[in-house]
Amino acid sequence: MEKRDVIVVGAGISGLAFAYYAARAGRSVLVLERGERLGGCLSTHRLASGYWFELGAHTCYNSYVRLAEIVEGCGLRGEVLRRARTHLRFFEGDELVPGSNLRALVRLISFGELIRSAPRMVAAKKDGHTVYSYYSRMVGRRNYGNVFGPLFAAVPSQGADAFPAGMLMKSRRTRRRDFPRSFTLGQGLQTLVDGIARQPRIEVRLSSSVSSVEWTGGEYAVLAQGGEDCGAPVVAVATSPSVASRILRGVAPELATQAARVKESVVETLGFVVRAEKLRLPVSTFLIPRDDLFHSVVTRDSVPDPAWRGFAFHFRPGQPLEKKIERVTRLLGISRGDLEDLAEESALLPSPVLGHEHVVREIDRLSSGARLCLTGNWFAGLSIEDCVSRSREEWERAARLATLP
Repeated sequence: MEKRDVIVVGAGISGLAFAYYAARAGRSVLVLERGERLGGCLSTHRLASGYWFELGAHTCYNSYVRLAEIVEGCGLRGEVLRRARTHLRFFEGDELVPGSNLRALVRLISFGELIRSAPRMVAAKKDGHTVYSYYSRMVGRRNYGNVFGPLFAAVPSQGADAFPAGMLMKSRRTRRRDFPRSFTLGQGLQTLVDGIARQPRIEVRLSSSVSSVEWTGGEYAVLAQGGEDCGAPVVAVATSPSVASRILRGVAPELATQAARVKESVVETLGFVVRAEKLRLPVSTFLIPRDDLFHSVVTRDSVPDPAWRGFAFHFRPGQPLEKKIERVTRLLGISRGDLEDLAEESALLPSPVLGHEHVVREIDRLSSGARLCLTGNWFAGLSIEDCVSRSREEWERAARLATLP
């Protein structure tokens, strides 16, 4: 059996952040990824011309202090690129609501309802509330349904009404003032995961599907479906909840049960580029429909290009490709022939509900004395910084328990 100090299952930002911290501590790390690429929800689509656009996560902020440390540690500080001013816009059917950002919100909000709801904002707490129950009280039900509900759904690209209120729209007090407030990297966010994978003492293997994890009386054995088994004193599982539940069923059945309690949602993304002269759509960063086949559109307009404009439509699951294309072309006022470099991607995202914090606390309790770690985007939140922070905390916990030479 092949040996390492640490084995990580999953090569998204959570798994690679865990690998980064372990490697920085001098450990040999093997990362196993069942897919054919790194990154998970960090997915940059690159054209032969050098133009790129994001199919997944698209923005970093200078409040992501732990992420910034990794960017610097991987020698990527020079790749940090300031994103242009945000243009948040709404669609009403096929029509673009005039204005962007606050101007668009002013057109859509009922201020009478907002004023009537204002007294409820005093001393309001998110504890014990869903996104819907908290914010509909704050802004009024009609305002929530018309404006804020679609806005909150656009953030995780799925209906967010049942999310715990504290998991969305977080404020972070600490900032890196030497980083732009909103930034990306020169060749897209996948540059970061590529940079981590190149760090000393980290080896990544793609198309390596793990079937289970076992305890062999001194270390963990990670069993791959292809028969290439590996062993290590520390194992981190950085996958979706359903995959984590499946592979942990034998070694940690109680942990597997808790992971299985986390709901999941599929998001189907259609990305493409259009020659700039073909579009009448004004510069936009984030497009939100009031009610449609898709939850949101993220554009590459945050990094302007004179010749191209890139789009990623995050669709509700189950729509055939032709229906997606028909909706996209009608909305943008272009023909199918104008769509170039089409790319499709499907992502499985967590859909936490009230009580999620109890699930996380139980996972932490059950794993507190073990060198078996769980990380991912289904603990403190879905943001990149939440993923990195969870991985750092889990590595630090494992390092205190591990007695490696």
